[in-house]
Amino acid sequence: MKKATYSVEENLGILENEIYDSELEIKWLINEVPHIKDPASLHEIEQRIVEATNRLAARILALKIQESLNRDEIQEEERKVVHSVPKKMKNQGVREVNISTSFGVIITVVASYFSQAVQRDKRRKKRNGIYPGLFLLGIHDRLTPKLASEISSIAVIVGSYAEARQVMKGNGISLDIKKICNTCRRYAQRAKLSARTEGYNFSETLSGCRVVVSVDGGRVRIREKKRGPKTKKGRSRYHGEWREPKLLIIHTVNAQGKVDKTFAPFIDASMKGPDAVFSLLRFYLEKINVSSAEQVLFVADGARWIWNRVGSLFASLGLSPHQCHELLDFYHAAEHLNKVSGLQKKLKPAQRKRWFAKHRTMLKNGRSQEVVEAIKELYRRSRNKKLKTERDYFVRNMHRMLYSDVAEKSLPIGSGSVESAIRRVVNLRLKGASLFWLKETAEAMLYLRAHYKAGRWNMLREHVFSLKAASVV
Repeated sequence: MKKATYSVEENLGILENEIYDSELEIKWLINEVPHIKDPASLHEIEQRIVEATNRLAARILALKIQESLNRDEIQEEERKVVHSVPKKMKNQGVREVNISTSFGVIITVVASYFSQAVQRDKRRKKRNGIYPGLFLLGIHDRLTPKLASEISSIAVIVGSYAEARQVMKGNGISLDIKKICNTCRRYAQRAKLSARTEGYNFSETLSGCRVVVSVDGGRVRIREKKRGPKTKKGRSRYHGEWREPKLLIIHTVNAQGKVDKTFAPFIDASMKGPDAVFSLLRFYLEKINVSSAEQVLFVADGARWIWNRVGSLFASLGLSPHQCHELLDFYHAAEHLNKVSGLQKKLKPAQRKRWFAKHRTMLKNGRSQEVVEAIKELYRRSRNKKLKTERDYFVRNMHRMLYSDVAEKSLPIGSGSVESAIRRVVNLRLKGASLFWLKETAEAMLYLRAHYKAGRWNMLREHVFSLKAASVV
């Protein structure tokens, strides 16, 4: 940051001259560039045209930003932002600010800079100031809104921040990994803050819809700092602990029980535990008026942290008993049934296979009570501890095994949607060999990737754009 060597008016003149120079450059390319002879010459000319037009576009953008900062309305809003800050801020004059654009060109504008009256605290640590005019235009971290969105979306799509850097470099934008990581984290923070302070404005409603809700957990390795001296290379030591991010998905199905492609699902996740993800789930369901839905099916595996909270969730949403259904995922139940089959050591492999097939069919056809009684009888005869665990599982979830009733309503009997979401949101980006995440970075990536995979990136971007500058100062 340095003090401006010229005024706002002088910068406007400089930008106008640069635009004129770019226009001359493009005219020269049109009139003077030789004819295309081969693929190599076509590639060279195309690259020159792209660079020239990008320079022109960036300079036009710089002019428009500078004009906006010079408007009375923006300057009045700047004062409101400064007055809303808890600590007294002092106008330090104008500063030259370099801003990266999506054109791969860095532009320079002159903006008013405010900082606390006392520049350093007791520890002699310098305090950062703010550019309220830039915040009002959505320019954070010296990136235009479009570039910040592109960086975040590319980092979400590809497999690592290093790959994101390579993709950005191919687009003519040079950024280091730390900048990309911080941009994603801050982008997610602004979107979350906007949702918390201004609320979501969903256009969808679940009135008359058949809704399927699922929750499940994934696995992410979190990096936690270790006590003690740094390594010989000056790096901090750390522990790598596995944590379980909790993910939710809300989607609708048609009359045939197939996923409704016209309804973009809601996907979100949290690293803060079961209560946090159920709080998120309640928030989404309230916002889209789930109480007006025709049917609501909650389907998940047998994790107790899920089912211990479902009843209170339904009650808080005002759902009637005939409107909502709890269902244990059929394929998880079948896995446990297969374990029961494997614990019958006196049976031959073929007999175990027949036993499993028979009882799986009974379970699917609504005869869950008979299946549970058969498992109870097996335990009474063997007193096997592992068999007791499986017996308790089926007894505990028997009222959630009404698969034939749910199938008659053309609702799914499996939780494949949330299993798929875990794979797409968590496993393919956050889980892998030698992948370690800081907790807040993982939380940000989960939030961004969940919205992207749900097809709701535009909604997230609108939250970032709608955030008032005072909220992020």
